Amino acid sequence: MAEHHSRTSRSPMMTGMFRDRESAERAYASLTARGYTTEDVTLLMSDEARRRHFGHEPDTELGSKAAEGAGIGAVVGGGAGALLAGLAAAGVIALPGIGLIAMGPIAAALTGGAIGAASGGLLGALIGAGIPEEQAKRYESGIREGNIVMGVSPRTEEDAAYFENEWRSCRGEDIYRPRRRAA
Repeated sequence: MAEHHSRTSRSPMMTGMFRDRESAERAYASLTARGYTTEDVTLLMSDEARRRHFGHEPDTELGSKAAEGAGIGAVVGGGAGALLAGLAAAGVIALPGIGLIAMGPIAAALTGGAIGAASGGLLGALIGAGIPEEQAKRYESGIREGNIVMGVSPRTEEDAAYFENEWRSCRGEDIYRPRRRAA
């Protein structure tokens, strides 16, 4: 448990936006290559984007994460899919009124405000996660356009630099990497 608490408070979230499944899969692989798990990764996408990018066959770990989001959506009003215990523990929510699927640490910020999410809760959750307002607005718009937003709180500056480089090579857009303040 202490490990989980230190993970969530260690650093602000680094985020990037991906237009297609291949790009998102490659970016996700860069996270798992450094030892990050489903509990560390935030994914945000519309339910329509999940259907378009991942369909009904979750043949990769990221596809399984997206299918899990659909399973949660079935409980609250849309989609279908399998639930994975690991991501369920990390938090997955679906907000059918706005067609949003949120997985990972940021889902907790939206859980209590499903009603409010329809009127700016996603923007507020992104800003609350430390993402500047203008960046958060671009992500909100990108999600509406069918893009996938991925986030992680890097454990070290070395990890952050690695992810930024990898995500750029994966055609990541609007990559936000908060800089650590000097002590």
